Order: sequence, then C-alpha cells, then structure tokens
Amino acid sequence: MDWGTELWDQFEVLERHTQWGLDLLDRYVKFVKERTEVEQAYAKQLRSLVKKYLPKRPAKDDPESKFSQQQSFMQILQEVNDFAGQRELVAENLSVRVCLELAKYSQEMKQERKMHFQEGRRAQQQLESGFKQLENSKRKFERDCREAEKAAQTAERLDQDINATKADVEKAKQQAHLRSHMAEESKNEYAAQLQRFNRDQAHFYFSQMPQIFDKLQDMDERRATHLGAGYGLLSEAELQVVPIIAKCLEGMKVAADAVDAKNDSQVLIELHKSGFARPGDVEFEDFSQPMNRVPSDSSLGTPSDGRPELRGPGRSRAKRWPFGKKNKTVVTEDFSHLPPEQQRKRLQQQLEERSRELQKEVDQREALKKMKDVYEKTPQMGDPASLEPRITETLNNIERLKLEVQKYEAWLAEAESRVLSNRGDSLGRHTRPPDPPASAPPDGSNGNNSRSQDNKESSEEPLSEEGQEAPIYTEFDEDFEEEPASPIGHCVAIYHFEGSSEGTISMAEGEDLSLMEEDKGDGWTRVRRKQGGEGYVPTSYLRVTLN
Repeated sequence: MDWGTELWDQFEVLERHTQWGLDLLDRYVKFVKERTEVEQAYAKQLRSLVKKYLPKRPAKDDPESKFSQQQSFMQILQEVNDFAGQRELVAENLSVRVCLELAKYSQEMKQERKMHFQEGRRAQQQLESGFKQLENSKRKFERDCREAEKAAQTAERLDQDINATKADVEKAKQQAHLRSHMAEESKNEYAAQLQRFNRDQAHFYFSQMPQIFDKLQDMDERRATHLGAGYGLLSEAELQVVPIIAKCLEGMKVAADAVDAKNDSQVLIELHKSGFARPGDVEFEDFSQPMNRVPSDSSLGTPSDGRPELRGPGRSRAKRWPFGKKNKTVVTEDFSHLPPEQQRKRLQQQLEERSRELQKEVDQREALKKMKDVYEKTPQMGDPASLEPRITETLNNIERLKLEVQKYEAWLAEAESRVLSNRGDSLGRHTRPPDPPASAPPDGSNGNNSRSQDNKESSEEPLSEEGQEAPIYTEFDEDFEEEPASPIGHCVAIYHFEGSSEGTISMAEGEDLSLMEEDKGDGWTRVRRKQGGEGYVPTSYLRVTLN
C-alpha cells in the first residue's frame, strides 16, 4: 500500500502529517541537546566535587597519603573523576552523533518536503488552469449556440415576412450561417479542450500526484527510520561507556577492600614512633623532717654530721616528655629537633635524595665528557671550550653533594646509634622480672642498678625482720614497688614465636595467653603463659581482647 494509491485525495492530510514528523524530529533533537547539557553539568559537578576533596599538598609531602584509608579514598576520587569523564563522553557523543547530525538531516528533510509540495501545487495549478480553460470554451460554445439559434430564427422570420426585402432576407441568412459556423468552431474547440483536460486530469490523478505522494512517503519513511536510529544512539552512547563505568565501580570496590586497619596502625607507628626510651621510675623525694638515724660509713648519701640529705625543689628532675608541654621547636638541618626514630627516617630520606642527585650529576658529567670528546674529534659539530663552564659547574655540584652525603651519613650513623641505645634501655626495663610485693621492698642500699640481683636473692632467701622494717624510701632514685599485676585481658597467638632473646617468651600458634601489659608503641606486648612464665612477644603475632 502506498500513499499515491490510497491517499490520492488527501493532499492536506499528507501536508500536515509530514510537517508533524519534522516537528517530532526537531523536538527529539532539542530533547537530546538538553540531555547533553544535563550530562555536562553532572560531569562538571562531579569534577568540582573531586577537586574539593583532593588533598592540597602533594602526596610525597602528605604523611596521611601513606595510610590505606587515604589511598583508598584517593582511588575512589580518581574513579569518580573517571566516571565524570565518561559522562562527558556520553554528552559529546550525543551532541555530535544525534544533535548535529539529526539537526542537519532535519534541514535536508524540510527542503525536500518543500520541493515535493511545491511540485504538487504546481500540478494542481496547472489542472485548475486547464479546467478554467475548459469552462471558458464551454461557455463560449454555449453562447455561440444561442447566437446561432437566434440568428437562424431571425432569418426564418424574415424569409416568411412578405414585407421584408430580398436583401434583408439574404443578409439575415448570411448572419445565421455565420453564427452557425462560429458555434461549430466553438463546439470543436470545446471538445478539444475537454479531451485535453481529461487527459491532464487523468495524468494528474493517476501519475503525477501519486508520484509526488510516493516521494513524500519515501521521505517520511526515511525520516522515521533516521529518527529511530537516533533513538538507538541515545542508548548506544550509554552502552559504550558501560564497560568503563563498570571498571570505575569495580575500582571503587577494590579501593574499599584495600583498607587495611592493621597496616594503617603499623604505618602510624612508623610515622610517629619517636625512638625515645620510656621514662624511668619516678624518684621518691623525701620532704619530711630529718629522721633519727645512726650515721655510719655505709649509709650512702648521708652527710657525716648524721643529717640525711633532703631533696628540695632545686633538684633537677628527669624529663617526662609525653606529659610535659611541648615548646616551640626550632628546625635544624640534622633534624635533631625530632625524636630519634623520626630523625633517623628523615635523615635517611635526605641521604637518598642527595645520593640520587649525586648520581644524576655524575651521569651528566660523563655525558658532557663524551660530548667534549666528540667535539674535539669533529670540530664542525661544536666548540669543546663551550662545554667547559657546564663541566665545571657539574664538578662543583658533585663535590658539594659528596660533602652533603658524608654529612648526612655521619648524622644518620649517630641517629641510628641513639635509636639502638634507646631500644636497649627500653628492652632492659621491659625484660626485668616482676617486682616483689610491696610488703617486702628490696634493700635500698643497693640502688636501681642492682635491682635484678636483689630480686634474685629475695626469691632465694627468706626475708629477715630487718628487711621488712626497711624504710619506704632510699637515698637514691628508686621506684615504688608494686604487687604483681593481674591480667588486663587475654590474647591468642596467631603465629608461633620462639623467644630467644632476653626478656621474651616463647609461644605456640593458637595458645591462649594472659595480657599483662599493652603495647606501648615499640611493637612488644607483655603476656603470661598458663603454665607459668612471663615475657614479651611481638604485638603483631597476637589477637588481643581487653577485659
């Protein structure tokens, strides 16, 4: 079925329908254009959001970038930024492949439609013009027939009139004959015009207009097909970016799974571990009245006049840095203003940077030497003397960097020795056996340095009454003695550990232990085994539960 056959008399209907189709095409183009603006605005807002939450400092200068939580967040921001890029790609594809192409196609369709309807109107005008000519010839034939009949009647009346002259009769007969001849000519002309109009009308309705209508049908079907393809491009633009968007979403999931709380805790330790030894026991300072004691030569710290030496406010106190006010630090080149562990790390970083710079300068010097040799062998390539300033500058840089490397190496060695020394002191305090009960304090005359030996002797020999009546303070820096602490939690060994060094204790994988002291930041936790024995094990080897 086609328009030319079935809709041969629906010229106005086809005109309205084709115009509606083009309007629909224009409406879809406008819809896609606004959709493109929405996508562009969405992508712009996403990029602004990502920019808002990106760190202001570079990653190498931001210590927070070392945490897996921050790294995952940065990866999520990157994936969101890539997602915004895909939305921009969708907008670009829709703008180019739909808006521009369909808008151009719509203009072509409008021109073609205009041409077909102009051709149809010309055909209608020609047929109407032929019909007017037919009507004119018909009216002329009708008029001539009436005139001929009238002239014939006049001639017949004069012929019968006895009073009429022969000349009048002859004249009337001639006039009647002339009118009859004119009517015959009008008849022939009318017949020819009618035949010509019928031929033109048949051509108009059976050939000319059906062809125009078929062209309009073909044009409208092509427009509908093109519009349908445009509908498909809307989904195709989305489908093209679905795999990449899926990768973005998968990347976000991977970033979420990459958060490692344990590792972040370890990173925090590495970033901020000071390397200081833990503060020693608080000294007992006696501000009471002088006690009546018998002076003897064995009483350490007692003046010869028998009066004990009192500790007053003027006595210097050990630095208890975790609890004191932090003064404004002055940054030094050797980073001595930092804690030992942080100083060591910063010095190591500086040493690596200087070493890289030194190697770069050495490579540049070698390259300049090779270039100078080439210039000397082939002077047309360049003047060897022009390289001397650069070679001299490079040598000066090498000497300067070598001195800086030596300087940082010396500082690093000193910092490492401090860290090892502090670790030794801390381990020495952690690995001492538990203090005896407060009811049986150690002999104060032996001081802190002989505490381990006193504890050993007190565990082997019974305490005498004198030992039980010993004063609660000594003349030296001593700690208050406490009873053995009760467990503060329990823990399970995740891995096997062989406690081979002093102060450590062995444990088997899966063994239940009592938690005696939490990790203080040095990576060691004090535990007690069920079958007896107490010591330090690596914190990372435990799964801890506090009471």
